[in-house]
Amino acid sequence: MDSTRLSNKGQIVIPHRIRERFGWDAGVEFTVEPIEGGIALRPVARTPATTVDEVYGCLPYSGPRKSLKDMEQAIAQGARRRQ
Repeated sequence: MDSTRLSNKGQIVIPHRIRERFGWDAGVEFTVEPIEGGIALRPVARTPATTVDEVYGCLPYSGPRKSLKDMEQAIAQGARRRQ
């Protein structure tokens, strides 16, 4: 059984053998959940990176095409409403 220690900054080191087993590298984010007698650490599922080409056109629009000028005016109008 592996063990670790809580630092004075509230940090713990997950032993190398455990990190290797689960494939956890530096920077992995975890949720911390209290459970009976201790805590559970669960890695946060990362969303895979996407490209513009992968998401282009995913939101349907059935109206007339908008020019860049139309879009800029709509953005300005929305910004004025938020003030």
